[in-house]
Amino acid sequence: MHSSHLLLEEPIRMASILEPSKATFFPAMTKIVGTLGPKSRSVDAVSGCLKAGMSVARFDFSWGDAEYHQETLENLKAAIKSTKKLCAVMLDTVGAEMQVVNKAGKAVSLQADGLVVLTPDQGQEATSEILPINFDGLAKAVKKGDTLFVGQYLFTGSETTSAWLEVAEVKGQDVVCSIKNSATLAGALFTLHVSQVHIDLPTLSEKDKEVISTWGVKNKIDFLSLSYTRHAEDVREARELLSKLGDLSQTQIFAKIENVEGLAHFDEILKEADGIILSRGNLGIDLPPEKVFLFQKSALYKCNMAGKPAVLTRVVDSMTGNLRPTRAEATDVANAVLDGSDAILLGAETLRGLYPVETISTVGRICSEAEKVFNQDLYFKKTVKFVGEPMTHLESIASSAVRAAIKVKASVIICFTSSGRAARLIAKYRPTMPVLSVVIPRLKTNQLKWSFSGAFEARQSLIVRGLFPMLADPRHPAESTSATNESILKIALDHGKAAGVIKSHDRVVVCQKVGDASVVKIIELED
Repeated sequence: MHSSHLLLEEPIRMASILEPSKATFFPAMTKIVGTLGPKSRSVDAVSGCLKAGMSVARFDFSWGDAEYHQETLENLKAAIKSTKKLCAVMLDTVGAEMQVVNKAGKAVSLQADGLVVLTPDQGQEATSEILPINFDGLAKAVKKGDTLFVGQYLFTGSETTSAWLEVAEVKGQDVVCSIKNSATLAGALFTLHVSQVHIDLPTLSEKDKEVISTWGVKNKIDFLSLSYTRHAEDVREARELLSKLGDLSQTQIFAKIENVEGLAHFDEILKEADGIILSRGNLGIDLPPEKVFLFQKSALYKCNMAGKPAVLTRVVDSMTGNLRPTRAEATDVANAVLDGSDAILLGAETLRGLYPVETISTVGRICSEAEKVFNQDLYFKKTVKFVGEPMTHLESIASSAVRAAIKVKASVIICFTSSGRAARLIAKYRPTMPVLSVVIPRLKTNQLKWSFSGAFEARQSLIVRGLFPMLADPRHPAESTSATNESILKIALDHGKAAGVIKSHDRVVVCQKVGDASVVKIIELED
């Protein structure tokens, strides 16, 4: 762990705090992942989310069937068409999640100091005395005194809707618990967490595999969010599954770290995964509250140095039912940006919250303010030092492009790329200006037909801080004559002008390949 984790510019002018926030085309460099559900799945609602700044839509298979999610996805496609805003698709698996089976869907009230039995007998009705669960190994996994937590799916931490339980005794396959606080559990799905105990459920369940190979393949998902990743092997297993599913070999795997077991193997998991999601809700149950900020800072730093996107969850829980976040939440969002998050993931806030659009725009505004005071200079030095010498060819080009852009106060960096790697490397150095990544499609063949790659690469940069993709016309190869590059550059500049990030007389840094060499050039616009 490095010291000086306070990535804040000094000093902050008081006047800047009083200035009104300016609305721009790029609401923030930090990206927002929205979970689509009952309150955010109509074409109008999704269009509102896209306009407010959502760039990745998360489809959570912990609830809802494939038809339901397909309908939502069709609405997303219609919304993308009408708003002309790109959006990537993330499939979130169920994973090793213990659930209380409440077939009747009736509310269950638990009384403090009473007893409740957790049983694997799913034929039983959920009542205040007995809760059937989907896992028959609980009695073997826990011992007297262990702590359990039960709450509505995507609980927001309100103690009236969730309860802490303590194991009183184990009877055969049943676990008898004493109830620590009174609560009413509402909704059809409650989840159960046991603090710091290994739960012997597979990371990819049979249902997950089926959903990925049917719904996932049909919809060419950009990201797979692997719930309850506990070991690097979990990621390798998912990668193997995807490699056999045609287009999904290009899908990126984001390991979702949800418990102490995942944290213990964090370094190996980070090596295997394409990105990390820190599921702070579940981690907050598994870890003592005083440790939460530490793992966040340390994990984000490691992701930043590896140049892999880091996504943080559970930031504005209270906006599920309120129009404004609490002070603690507003500060938390800003700190997530200063700590190095690439994206903020909204769960309950957009899934069942009353204000999905307002939540996205509020989070976007807070991110944008935090970005203005992000200490880029310190961050850049730390990254260069971490990379060490000799730098690879690509690292040196990427860091030089960012340094040049900052020195000449460029309004934007334009990067021509076909795999998206060069653009991601530039973004790793966290330039203060947006990076327009112009993805040049590559022609590929599987001996039967020719096809262009590029759409995956473009959408996958929608989760990286500061990266804004644009898919070029496939007739323009990335590494060809200067004439075609000039014509794409003009299209990219026009795109930037239309978006309001490039004005006349601005300077722009361009990063591209010419033959075998990579070139960084600075352009000053005349008109």
